[in-house]
Amino acid sequence: MEVISQMSAVDDVDKVLEQYQLATAEFVKGNPEPYKMIFSHREDVTLANPFFPPVRGWDKVAATLERTASRLRDGEFVDSKTVSKCVTAELAYVVSLVREKAKVGGSEDVTPISLRTTMILRPEEDSWKIVHLHGDPITTPQPAETVIKE
Repeated sequence: MEVISQMSAVDDVDKVLEQYQLATAEFVKGNPEPYKMIFSHREDVTLANPFFPPVRGWDKVAATLERTASRLRDGEFVDSKTVSKCVTAELAYVVSLVREKAKVGGSEDVTPISLRTTMILRPEEDSWKIVHLHGDPITTPQPAETVIKE
């Protein structure tokens, strides 16, 4: 395995985060293709998003990205605030609060979307790829009872 310097790894991950923001801008317009390009296509890739149960494996992740994007349109990326980021030569994670706007589902109104995201990346071939992405709408304190599902 090629030795990657710490600064090079940080720079490379920062480039992927920029690509992620551009891909998000397309995703909330209903286009999953830029997202699919920055995800790992290996069988251990995972995705947990607000609309569907977690999935594992490239085929399932790609299908879930497509189904999710089909629920969004006329959107835009607003901003992303990093809560925590750690980059090593072999793995990186980023926890962020992401804000977007889009028409969701059958709604004709563009509405704000705020997500808490956790992303794990690793170097593959010539670039870093997302190997796990989790996003949910919890960005503020919630009552304890919100975890109870009947």
